[in-house]
Amino acid sequence: MRLGVFPAAALGTLGFLPIQALASDILKTDGFESCLENSDIKVDRVSFLYDRSISQASFDLAGTSPKEEDVIISLVIYAYGKEVYKKDFDPCIAGSNVEQLCPVPAGNFVAQGVQSVPAQFASQIPSIAFSIPDLEGEAKLELKAKDSGNSVACIQSAVSNGRSLEVRAVSYVAAGMAGAALAMSGASAFSAVGVGHSAVSASSTGPSFGAVLGWFHTLATSGMLSVDYPAVYRSFSKNFAFSTGLIPWNSMQTSIDNFRNRTGGNLTDNSFAFLRQASLAYEDGTIINASSVAKRAVDLLGPVHLVPRDDSSANGTGDGSSDGGIQHMVKGIQGYVEQLSIPQANTFMTILLIFAIVVAAITVGILLTKVVLEVWALYGRFPDKLTDFRKDYWGLLTRTLTNLILLLYGIWTLYCVFQFTRGDSWAAKLLAAVTLVIFTSVLAFFTFRIWQLARKYKKTEGDTSVLFENREVWRKYSLFYDSYKKDYWWIFVPVIFYTFIRGVIIAAGDGHGLAQSAGQFVIEALMLALLLWHRPYETKSSQWINISIQAVRVLSVACVLVFVEELGISKTTKTATGIALIAIQSTLTAVLAILIAVNAIITCIRENPHARRQREAEKLNRDLDNLTPLDARNSLLMEHRSSKDDDFQEMSKFNTTGPYEPYRDQAPRKSRHAPTESTDRLISADSFDRQHTRSPSRDSRESRSHSPSLDGRKSDLPSYGLAH
Repeated sequence: MRLGVFPAAALGTLGFLPIQALASDILKTDGFESCLENSDIKVDRVSFLYDRSISQASFDLAGTSPKEEDVIISLVIYAYGKEVYKKDFDPCIAGSNVEQLCPVPAGNFVAQGVQSVPAQFASQIPSIAFSIPDLEGEAKLELKAKDSGNSVACIQSAVSNGRSLEVRAVSYVAAGMAGAALAMSGASAFSAVGVGHSAVSASSTGPSFGAVLGWFHTLATSGMLSVDYPAVYRSFSKNFAFSTGLIPWNSMQTSIDNFRNRTGGNLTDNSFAFLRQASLAYEDGTIINASSVAKRAVDLLGPVHLVPRDDSSANGTGDGSSDGGIQHMVKGIQGYVEQLSIPQANTFMTILLIFAIVVAAITVGILLTKVVLEVWALYGRFPDKLTDFRKDYWGLLTRTLTNLILLLYGIWTLYCVFQFTRGDSWAAKLLAAVTLVIFTSVLAFFTFRIWQLARKYKKTEGDTSVLFENREVWRKYSLFYDSYKKDYWWIFVPVIFYTFIRGVIIAAGDGHGLAQSAGQFVIEALMLALLLWHRPYETKSSQWINISIQAVRVLSVACVLVFVEELGISKTTKTATGIALIAIQSTLTAVLAILIAVNAIITCIRENPHARRQREAEKLNRDLDNLTPLDARNSLLMEHRSSKDDDFQEMSKFNTTGPYEPYRDQAPRKSRHAPTESTDRLISADSFDRQHTRSPSRDSRESRSHSPSLDGRKSDLPSYGLAH
């Protein structure tokens, strides 16, 4: 098999991906189906395994024949739609002798054995076929009558090499990344508890929990579109299904089936029991046994290591039943969820129950912490930072659940719309509608409340800085905008609309890959343009982290467009594009993991910039309240003059004995006696009032009349100036 420059380079990147398997250099068939109607010979079982390390091929073939017949065996192997090996051999001659098929006996027959493969034939199989994960290969075995050359039996089977990107360890590492990001956000929140800041702060050096979870949502939903994915990308995307709430749980699926059965659901071919007996067939010919995959995925207590895919876990049935057993055609969201042994009609109820478990765990955790603090208060003194938590634990619970709704809103919209279009239980549809309305109402209420406060402060204060500086406002609402600059607090509104529209496009467009891909590309590109134009994030690290994530989202959707069937792109190019996409997405994921580790250190020495400004402002205001007129700090050299500073200067204008503004610079008029023009002892009342002077006492007048001036003369006129 010859590859172009781009496909070869893309396939070469697999060497840098974390792929390990215990499989050796083998090729094997998984499952089978007949490719000849009304064949003379009926095949009941077939398996083939070639081990390159020892140049041997083992086979197992069983079936029935109405008569004894001499045959020629023709074997053709395809990889990614291209023929890579072809050979005809006679089971009755030396070197390819198969005694049980020489000739094919009448009635039941079984042919088993091991044969050596000559080097000239083994060299025809490309080496890459043994190393590339999730190999998309196919073997076609045809039995031809020796006398007439007509085909008497034909079977085709998928070929795999035992390697796959569907690795349990990847899910564990991704879950650990999300947990570490949550822990870092929690550490930031705990450090801010004393000043009433939000429960989750995104203004940090590393990626926030919301950014990491949102990226994992992208990786998962990228595998849900109704396009012709290469098998390697389908397996990679499946590793992140847990982030969207799709966790295989056999007993849960059985309970949901029972619930659907009592509320109008149809379990005939849409139930957990059905999936355990069926094989999922994708449009590209890949066949997956969903039950075996679910068994491995739910085995959380097993050892964490990578194993080769067994006969029943990938591209086959593994039960040896005729024609491969029950084959269930799937694609899109259905194909994504049912490979986890979650029937498509059970999808919404699955994430609803997982969400309920998470909410219960959060509630119990917060209330238990409250109980611990109360007991602690009875027998000792706990840190001051925990005082606010003790007093406002209900508020913390409310804000935490609101933040959870904000993080899951896009995914929740996707599954609710999918339930409306693909679900069969009226009760499940009702629950989907109620929860979607509740989630939307919660976000709409907070959005309206924040807008109302911003509008109010814009009119009264001239800007919206109070959203960040007022302790009570920050504590209640900052989870929506704490990662943004003050002038871009409103960015969270288009972000909410973005997640909503994205979920609707994926779910409502299920079955229409081109519409899904094009619509998602437009919405992702618009969000990238918004972020590039405004650059709304508070810290530079947050700027480039979030913009980089969004740029990779746009690039990912552009790559997914290659998989659209209507474009007619070759399977080799699709696989190469899928591998290149995996490399890009894996690189960004690794970068996020490194940044989380770095953030674990920096979080300890750096605080939320909004929190720092708020604390500095409060400290300055407290200092200004204690200033005296002679305080050295009361000077023009002080920075960050506040409104209280201006009020202090305004009040000092009253501490004068001269005219008040705007008459201070005008000379006082002398009151004269009209007939004599004398000024002796004649001072008018209105002039006295304008001068803001006090009536001098007798001692004061005598002292002023007898005390000399600075130049030795007696003062004979009243003077005015500043009172000291």
